[in-house]
Parts: sequence; C-alpha cells; structure tokens
Amino acid sequence: MAFWLVKSEPDAFSWDQQVVNDVEPWTGVRNHAARNNLKAMRVGDRAFFYHSNIGREIVGVVEVVREAYPDPTAESGDWVAVDMKAIAPMPHPVGLAAIKADPALADLALVRLSRLSVGPVSPEHWAHLCAMGGLRL
Repeated sequence: MAFWLVKSEPDAFSWDQQVVNDVEPWTGVRNHAARNNLKAMRVGDRAFFYHSNIGREIVGVVEVVREAYPDPTAESGDWVAVDMKAIAPMPHPVGLAAIKADPALADLALVRLSRLSVGPVSPEHWAHLCAMGGLRL
C-alpha cells in the first residue's frame, strides 16, 4: 500500500461532501506531476484529504477504489481521475502551520512542493501525521 495527500478547496469540494457521496471521482487535476501521481495510485492506497486555501489542514482519509481512467471533466489532453472512498475523519485536523513547524516532516511533499495538488507521503510521514491527528487505522 502506498500513501498520498490530495488537496481540495473546501468551497469547491469538501471533506463533508466526500463523506456524503462516499465514493467520488477525483477529477480536475491539470498539473503533470500531480497527474503522474494519480496514475501511480493503486486500489487500496490511502490518501490524506487536505483542505487547501480555506482551513489548510488534513481533515480525513480516503482510499483509492478505482485506478486511473480518463478524466471526464477534461476537454482534451492526457488527464486522469481516480475514484476515492471516504474512510475516516481526522479526529484532530492537522494544520499546515503544525506540519511546517515539525522537523520530522521537512521532506513531506506538502512542505517542499506546496502547489502540488496530489503528492506522495512516505510510510514514516503517514504514521507521524496520523499520530499528530489522533488517527488509528
């Protein structure tokens, strides 16, 4: 199993909407590096659901339930989507300020590549962030 972090602006698509919908296609990614990360996702991989712009915090965990397929929202190009299923809310959302302040997370893609909307998370960083948020999966 691999781990990821996916970002969404909560005023466009929020954690609460993900929970209500349960399984939702992750569409609209138009960055080549983020697209390649979507293509690398496999069924069973897990991702932190991160609210960007408003909140700037990890608020939940989703699981990949369908691997990359052509993004139905793309008018052209080699863009893909994956389907994500809501797994659990983060008991204590983990904010960007706390993440940046923690030296153990200095290599996290969210910190190093702040504009990347879909990024990898190492198993060590995953465990550390889960502990910060009080999540036991």
